[in-house]
Amino acid sequence: MTTTLPTIVLVGHGMVGQRFLESLADRGVTGRARVVVLCEEPRPAYDRVRLSSCFSGTTPEQLSLVEPGFMERHGVELRLGDPAVLIDRGGRTVTARSGAVVPYDTLVLATGSYPFVPPVPGKDTTGCFVYRTVEDLLAIEEYAAGATCGAVVGGGLLGLEAAGALKGLGLTTHVVEFAPRLMPVQVDEGGGAALRRTVEDMGVLVHTGVGTREITAGPDGSVAAMRLSDGSSLGTDLVVFSAGVRPRDELARDCGLPVGERGGVVVDERCRTADPHVYAIGECAQAADGRVYGLVAPGYGMALAAAGAIAAATDGERARGPVFTGADTSTRLKLLGVDVASFGDAHGAAPGSLDVLYSDSRAGVYKKLVVGADGTLLGGVLVGDADAYGTLRPLTGTVPAVPPEQLLLPAGAGTPAATGPSALPDGAVVCSCHNVTKGAVRAAVAEHACTDVPSVKKCTRAGTGCGSCVRTLTALVDDELAAGGTVVGKGLCGCFAHTRAELHEIVRVGRITSFARLLDEHGRQEARGGEGCEVCRPTVASLLASLAPAVGASGYVLDGEQAALQDTNDHFLANLQRNGSYSVVPRIPGGEITPEKLIVIGEVARDFGLYTKITGGQRIDLFGARVEQLPKIWARLVDAGFESGHAYGKSLRTVKSCVGSTWCRYGVQDSVRMAIDLELRYRGLRSPHKLKSAVSGCARECAEARGKDFGVIATSNGWNLYVGGNGGAEPRHADLLAQDLDDTELVRLIDRFLMFYIRTADRLERTSAWLERIPGGLEHVRDVVVEDSLGLCAELEGLMEQHVAGYRDEWAATLDDPERLSRFVSFVNAPGTPDPTVRFVPERDQVKPDLEILAGPALPVRTLQEASA
Repeated sequence: MTTTLPTIVLVGHGMVGQRFLESLADRGVTGRARVVVLCEEPRPAYDRVRLSSCFSGTTPEQLSLVEPGFMERHGVELRLGDPAVLIDRGGRTVTARSGAVVPYDTLVLATGSYPFVPPVPGKDTTGCFVYRTVEDLLAIEEYAAGATCGAVVGGGLLGLEAAGALKGLGLTTHVVEFAPRLMPVQVDEGGGAALRRTVEDMGVLVHTGVGTREITAGPDGSVAAMRLSDGSSLGTDLVVFSAGVRPRDELARDCGLPVGERGGVVVDERCRTADPHVYAIGECAQAADGRVYGLVAPGYGMALAAAGAIAAATDGERARGPVFTGADTSTRLKLLGVDVASFGDAHGAAPGSLDVLYSDSRAGVYKKLVVGADGTLLGGVLVGDADAYGTLRPLTGTVPAVPPEQLLLPAGAGTPAATGPSALPDGAVVCSCHNVTKGAVRAAVAEHACTDVPSVKKCTRAGTGCGSCVRTLTALVDDELAAGGTVVGKGLCGCFAHTRAELHEIVRVGRITSFARLLDEHGRQEARGGEGCEVCRPTVASLLASLAPAVGASGYVLDGEQAALQDTNDHFLANLQRNGSYSVVPRIPGGEITPEKLIVIGEVARDFGLYTKITGGQRIDLFGARVEQLPKIWARLVDAGFESGHAYGKSLRTVKSCVGSTWCRYGVQDSVRMAIDLELRYRGLRSPHKLKSAVSGCARECAEARGKDFGVIATSNGWNLYVGGNGGAEPRHADLLAQDLDDTELVRLIDRFLMFYIRTADRLERTSAWLERIPGGLEHVRDVVVEDSLGLCAELEGLMEQHVAGYRDEWAATLDDPERLSRFVSFVNAPGTPDPTVRFVPERDQVKPDLEILAGPALPVRTLQEASA
């Protein structure tokens, strides 16, 4: 006798829909039922949270959430590009756009939401877009190729994502937000102010407290301007509406299912609608608590609740498994490069709640905790520095072991270890996307034999959603492994199980010349074939540059794949400044410069209207260059004999010096000559962090050598070498490594020291921190680089000789190559157009950034002469 399998029809295949299918598969339902999916989009479920990464090279296929072969293994019938258009509840059928009629025993609506477009005149003008799907982004990218200015309507999460995308496409970018601050739902007034300052410093023009009154078209019928509610007007070629979303509940309305007053299919705690055969999950549903959730984590919770109830019904049992009565709406995102997080009662709505604040406007950091009268942590807002989010959010609802003000201190400023992940109770939710507790993470290690973060992710799903919990997850896994006696590996990141030092050796010995090869051959299995992460990409870029001569690769940081690994500064071989302009820093070894070269610098500064300043490192910085001016400026400087000062790179900056025995009556050695020799020897040497040095001609220490990564002080018997010094926020005096050295001995020891540091330091680790971290500290370093205890010195010296022999000035190389020069434009779609937001005003006979431009419409750039007029 043939038994007909029950049919489950899923309408919609987004992130929540795919999570529902996975839960059905985990419960074995796909083997006991026919599952049909009607999907509107032309592609399977993808990670909509990472949608903006498409503008930086991620392909839609890389965003896919569907494992290869998943549908086939579980017998799921996926019908792409064929959405449901009609539900017949009486006949229990769904009609698709193609005309196909699919009968169902159980129907699950996962139709999500649609972008809300305010009903303003002109909203349908050519050049107006929404920001929701891959197709939306492809359309925006294509249209932006012929535009110079874009405006985003909405300053919330998606609005700032869209603004970042437009800025990345080279458009002058405006954000218009009706509320008095950016991200009004997530952050408070102080957090909004800090976020606005940082966003404006990046060159995005922000307009808050105003609405969009009308979109006007030009003669060709496309967008030309946007008129605002305060009477002002913005000239713009492109408009992106990102003013929130609304539930897609029209199918439910049309078939008579109850919906909420503000939309959303009404469901109970198991996500059942008024019809027991119909469920609704995700953004199209109004949950049992009366809310419509627009985040993926609550949608996942609904998917699990519905799958559990359906699994029980399929087996003829009473509903079992999880229920959904509400969700944590905490969020952590990086918007326009700015960390933003909010959790719990972020606005202090609870009666009697108190605020604890930490703010550093110079660094763009704002932190607020909301606490109850009894010390209970109720919620918080973090802008600019959200590293503590992974620990603070799980502590919500508890009384922390330390005063709340200590929880807000910057890293390294005395925050006690008692507030770390290990102090969390087992019931604390570590991953809100998948509702995974600390206890579940510990159980994955102790009971399910998971031995690393990837295996814990696979076992619990923790860290596979938004990713904000990965740091906390890693700490918990390491703690649990260590408690069980397992030696914990210190991999660089989730992509590599190797440390930076180990990757250094892998690259050197394997003569690896590309990030892709390194990831495919030595990355974690699940990371191979991917694109890496924000930790490993710049780290490997630095390694490849450091070892280029040794492995036979091009040392030029913008060749081929290397270009995609660089940050903004290295990408343009210049330091990005707060108003979107760049600084030019030619190398001046030892601070010694001829009158002729001084004149060239002066002429360049005058002709290009640049601000000039003598630095603490004995150089002259030229500020205010637009990106398209950089090649013209450097052409003149290179012709005059200048080289790149590498102020933009993690490399040697300067070797400062006093005037030494040549001029000073106290000098005992020629410090200027030695400083010049050292700077020319180590110029362009890429390292884990920037390097600074100095040479003092006597013990009076005028060059401040003991505050440098490596410093040299003259004695009557030669040179003393100091290492591991650091100025800045956490100053450290350098330690004496060796004394009374002649010139040859000094250079040999510095060669060894620098190459040993590059070989063994962690990413972004200064020599000062490295020296304190490395086992054995200074004595071990002395044994290795002075006594050659490991037999490495010949190899270290050889690597340095290869660097010295292979050095070529990056700017000279750039000027010789038209293809390399083509990247230096403000707008890729209008190469000759300067960025109109880069403007200046006069100050003390020079110029400074005109930050007022960020609060108003763009005006033409002014030169120094025009600004002074």
